[in-house]
Amino acid sequence: MHMTNIDRGMTSIEKFPPCRLRVYLHSKKTGLMNMTKLHSRRLDIDALRVLSALRQHRGITRAAAALGLSQSAVSHKIKRLEISLDCELLGRKRGGPMFTAAGEELLEYAGRILGLHDEALLSLSKTTLVGRLLLGFTEDTACTDLARILGRFRRLHPDVTVRSKVQMSLALRRMLERGELDAAIVQVFSHEVRPTDVVLHRQRLHWVKHAELLIEENLPVPFLSFGDDCFYRQWALDVGQEDAVLETIFECSSTAGIVSAVNARMGVALLSDRYIHGGMQILSNRLPPPPSLAYVVRRARKPRNPALDNLVQEIQRGVDRLGGLALTD
Repeated sequence: MHMTNIDRGMTSIEKFPPCRLRVYLHSKKTGLMNMTKLHSRRLDIDALRVLSALRQHRGITRAAAALGLSQSAVSHKIKRLEISLDCELLGRKRGGPMFTAAGEELLEYAGRILGLHDEALLSLSKTTLVGRLLLGFTEDTACTDLARILGRFRRLHPDVTVRSKVQMSLALRRMLERGELDAAIVQVFSHEVRPTDVVLHRQRLHWVKHAELLIEENLPVPFLSFGDDCFYRQWALDVGQEDAVLETIFECSSTAGIVSAVNARMGVALLSDRYIHGGMQILSNRLPPPPSLAYVVRRARKPRNPALDNLVQEIQRGVDRLGGLALTD
């Protein structure tokens, strides 16, 4: 006589002593309840996109504007996500961090989830693109997540070749004007952003020195300058001397070189938020406040190119997903 699977299952259960059988059945029931509870919870893609936008734009007002949503809609999506996960994601203490520990942890997953989600959609809906593109970007952009974004574009569009040139912003702008590049990721002052530019993110620019460097009141300020093709330098020499005289004592086209010079207590430099660490001090007197910065994708004045359109969209999506172009380790 052959036993069915059910017969075998009953036979094996019958071998349990009564006390152990109760424990076994309870554990099975608990496991099923936990699985049911887990399956009832969902990570909404739109809510994760809102959470990422909050990190990128550093506030509900700017995030809502970037997403084309009302502030109440943004708040509602985050609240529903918190209820679904049964934890707080946003820090709501005045002067405290924007995200809780759970929020920071979820953001790490959100970047990967959104990346795979968008890549799947692009892969399934992509059209065959063919061509060669020449993209320019600055040194500090080259040291960010941009390489991952370009790598993903290459996987999605293997028949598009993207060549890259790394130069300073002013040099890249001249190359765009001459038609030597198809597009470039450049820094500009916020008031110089053009209507056709795609703004990736914004940062503040500061006068910075090492905390232990003393600046004599009656002597010129020792200036650590980028090269001639740096618009920071031009602004500093043209406008930044209204209240103090700058004396250029060090010149270097590399951001790493300028940061090293600041750390060596050599003088004062213009640096953006991302390069300022605990040993540095922001100067708020003697020198006029610098304008804020915008990182933009600027295109050359050429006929529309489907491959370039897709590349610019992929860069913008990648930056939105990652919450900015973070420096790589």
